Amino acid sequence: MASTSTLGGGPGSAQLDPREELQVPAGRYAPSPSGDLHLGNLRTGMLAWLFARWSEREFLLRFEDLDAERTVDGAEAQQFDDLSAVGLTFDSQHGHASTRQSERLGLYTEAIEQLTESGMTFECFCSRKDIREATRAPHATPGTYPGTCRNLSEKERARRRAERPASLRLRADRDEDGAAPKVSTRDQLLGEITTEVDDFVLQRNDGAPAYNLAVVVDDHLTGVDQVVRGDDLAASAPSQAYLRGLLYGAEAASEVVYAHVPLVLNPEGRRLAKRDGAVTRSALREQGLTDDALRDLLLDSLRLPAGPLAAALESFDPNRLPREPWVFRPADL
Repeated sequence: MASTSTLGGGPGSAQLDPREELQVPAGRYAPSPSGDLHLGNLRTGMLAWLFARWSEREFLLRFEDLDAERTVDGAEAQQFDDLSAVGLTFDSQHGHASTRQSERLGLYTEAIEQLTESGMTFECFCSRKDIREATRAPHATPGTYPGTCRNLSEKERARRRAERPASLRLRADRDEDGAAPKVSTRDQLLGEITTEVDDFVLQRNDGAPAYNLAVVVDDHLTGVDQVVRGDDLAASAPSQAYLRGLLYGAEAASEVVYAHVPLVLNPEGRRLAKRDGAVTRSALREQGLTDDALRDLLLDSLRLPAGPLAAALESFDPNRLPREPWVFRPADL
């Protein structure tokens, strides 16, 4: 098993030269530093750690902080502490315990330039309302991009640039009838996931890289070939695999192992959120729940024995994980 580093002085951050990126097999956990992690976040992080260590991969921490408006000062350090408190350890990335997307913007620009030079991008001037109200072809999946800006003339693009900044979209393949390709990925828990690959956004109209681009670039360049995350993100896996193939080749796309895990729900059956009360480590600690008790609560929800994660790892088997959401009831504590 790979050596680990918690680098307890704080999360740190590595700004890596792409020529020096890690290329060993790895899993990862990638929270957005928008505040405290709740039980659902911690449980998913624990599962990502268990999957990685069980498969003898390294385990990396990445902070997805591209949305500056949602980023909270101090959240990275707090999230690092919360994850460490329930037993997660992270492998060193060039002497740092984490990477930060905001320090890797040049890598995303290079990827966009590569796609643009290959004719795989186009400018889009549509607002969300435009897309919602647009007429679509009969075969189009509801909610997908209707292709409004896909084939604009240069004259029309110039006119629209004067009215509204453009986002950049992927020019996905189309068949002779204009239908989007269907792409499948294999998931360890869900089986085959198949979706249409839409002309999804690569760069927002404020110039920021979009999530679907940044996550693909980061995963590939840091050697991540195992993606464990909440099953609310399962539908994005085929599009991300498709983009990874365009940027780095078919082998790079096919090597990724996905496992989309069940969410944590509140008693009303909705996805757990911080507004549901005492659902963060700090709030639960105020109610007397120790870090070890919190760790054991999460392990129990996964049908794993209480105690250090190294001991739980000995009993870990993805095939025996619960496949239904865990309903957390604070009143039961």
